[in-house]
Amino acid sequence: MSRIDIPQLTKLFNESLILAVLFNEKKHGYQIALEIEQRSDGLFKLNHGTLYPILHKLEKEGHIKGVWKQEGPKRQRKYYNLTAKGRKYITGLSADWRTFMRQFYDIIDEVEK
Repeated sequence: MSRIDIPQLTKLFNESLILAVLFNEKKHGYQIALEIEQRSDGLFKLNHGTLYPILHKLEKEGHIKGVWKQEGPKRQRKYYNLTAKGRKYITGLSADWRTFMRQFYDIIDEVEK
């Protein structure tokens, strides 16, 4: 059964984007938001009020792990990377998104016929 359902659409959409950009490399919050924006040509933007609560939730659930790193004399940044549980989760979500979008296009493609 797909984890993608309409009431959870935005939540799962944002989680999927965040986990996808962390798939190959650890990043801090600003890097995550910037990469999502850049890779979507500006279509998807996550502000701090959206991004950090999701990061905290994903960390609490064990999908990501955050590590504080000193940058400069007074600045620390928290870098996030996927856990094994997070890799499994995003792999499943990716498959669910493909199924969801295929079903969506099966319906919407009728417009072009």
